[in-house]
Parts: sequence; structure tokens; C-alpha cells
Amino acid sequence: MAIRLHTLTPRGQTPLDVAREVAAFLAGARRSLELALYDVRLPDPAGAVVAGALREAAARGVSVRIAYNEDHGKDLPVPPPPRTRPDILAELPCELAAIPGTPDLMHHKYAVRDGEAILTGSTNWTEDSWSLQENVMLTVDSSPLAASFGANFEELWRTRDVERTGRIEPEPVKIGGVEVRPWFTPGHGPELSHRIARAIGRARERVRVASPVLTAAPVLSTLAQVVADGRLDVAGVVDATQVDQVVHQWRENGQSAWKVPVFAAVLGRGGFAGKRSTPWGRDTPHDFMHAKVTVADDVVFAGSFNLSHSGEQNAENVLEAGDPALADRLAGFVDEVRAAYPVASVPG
Repeated sequence: MAIRLHTLTPRGQTPLDVAREVAAFLAGARRSLELALYDVRLPDPAGAVVAGALREAAARGVSVRIAYNEDHGKDLPVPPPPRTRPDILAELPCELAAIPGTPDLMHHKYAVRDGEAILTGSTNWTEDSWSLQENVMLTVDSSPLAASFGANFEELWRTRDVERTGRIEPEPVKIGGVEVRPWFTPGHGPELSHRIARAIGRARERVRVASPVLTAAPVLSTLAQVVADGRLDVAGVVDATQVDQVVHQWRENGQSAWKVPVFAAVLGRGGFAGKRSTPWGRDTPHDFMHAKVTVADDVVFAGSFNLSHSGEQNAENVLEAGDPALADRLAGFVDEVRAAYPVASVPG
């Protein structure tokens, strides 16, 4: 398979299991590692494994750079930004760049190795992400694809400004006979939402969606249309707690209130389940339904991008791949996750 997939489920693996996989990817570096990480909080023993891999890389002459989201402490849509500990990162033998999450977040979770391979997906580098959440991790060996991610990293490193990044063109790359297209936001945010919506609208057999929320207008309206048509097998899973909060915000905001009945129609007729996660708090378990996947027939979109308007404005990345085998596996993953939770609905 051109794209190697690893799926995470609550208590389906330990943080140490994931740390060893991440460390194995880092251990292959011979020249450079560029890490763009929204949230980095790994206590030992998982933290020791990842930190050890980075120290070993630096010791053999690898250039290690880490860009991370800098919390601004303001009120934002849920869940709020993380509080990465820069003092802990500063103990590592690497260069650091704090990317101010103002007003939009540096939401990437990727690593580029030697300009030849990438590790990406929806998975933050935290203990809760690796043990309590549904997530996806993807690794790909491809110099052209790694070059796109490397160029995006240089945007972040050079500008320290989310709004001025994500302008790398989503040029297709052939990997093992599979066409893979990298997408970056905010430079291509609205275009990405329309691209996903178009794939959903063109589907002939199935659509599967996993996203904490569904607020991107093109995607939401297209899902409503295909659900109303009743010609496709449409199903998915959301985070019910975050959905409740978003719907409340829509009702308070007259300009977005039109989305409430549309969203209700999608959830009510589209076979969606909802995970009732713990409301966000600094000291609560962060057990959100966190996977971000769309499958439309044999086309896959997977990465850090929530299907939301905020996602269009954040610094995000997505891999689009026309890979039937990967599509089958991710559709199965979405079905596995939604089977674990009750039917989703719009509150009130």
C-alpha cells in the first residue's frame, strides 16, 4: 500500500505502543527532521521514548527543528488550544519555533524525514491522543510528497504567521500507482472544503465521514443533498459534546442559524453516531472523537483538517488519495467507531 495506515481507538493501544512507532519513524533520519506539532505533552515513559529518539538523531548529526502552536490564552471555539510546554521542548537538542495561534491555530501534526518520508494524520503527540481518542496516523515514503510538506514547514518557520501559510499547490504525486494530492490550509482552505464536497457529490456507492464537528458549509450542504436523495450508503461519526456546543453557538448567532436544520437532516437521516466525550477542561480526560476522515467511494481525505470553517482558516494538512484498499480500511474504521456510540442528533 502506498500509504501506510495506523488507526487508534480508546484503550486500543498504549501511549508507549504509539511512542515506539513514532520513534521508529524518527530513527530512520540521517539528515533532517522537521516537526510541525499542534500539541506536544508526553509524560514518561512515552515521552522518554520520543525524546530519546530525537536526542539520538541530533547526536548522529541530524538537523532537528520543531514548530509548535503557541497558546494565546484567549477564548476560542471548543476545544481550546493546548498548552504545549516550551520549557520541556527547550531541553531537547533542536531548534524551536513558536507559531502564535492568533487568531487561527497552527494545527498540524506531521513530521518530515530527510525530505523523503512523512508521518501525518489527526494524532496529536499527547498521552490522551494516543490512548483515549479515535485517531489516524499515516506514513508515506515519497520525495515529491515530502517536498510539499517541507515547503509548508518552511512557510511556518520563516513567517511565524498562520495566515501566510498553506499556499503550496496541491499537485498530484504518483506513489506506487496511487495518485496522492497534498492539501494545506489556510492558503487552500475553502478550496479543500469544496474539493471534499465535490467528491461526496460525485460518489455513487458510499460516503463515510469521521469529524469532531461538521460545520464547513460546502460539505454540510452536499451531505444534506446526498442524504435527501437516498441513493448512497452514507454514515459517519461526530463528537456529540462538541456538536452540542457548536449548535448552541449557531442558535446564538443569527447568521449561522440556517445550518441547524441542515445539520439535523444530515444526522437524522445519514446514519451518524455521536461520541459523548468529556467536556473540555485543563485537568479532564481529553477523550474526544478526534479522527478526521472522509471516504467517497474509493477516494480518501485524511489528515488534521476538521470539516469546519475554522479548519479552513487554521494551518492544516490533508492527504487526498485515490486508493481503493485504503478507502476500504478507513471506511471500515469509521464503521467500527460509529458502532461504539449511540445515534447522533441535534440538541433541542
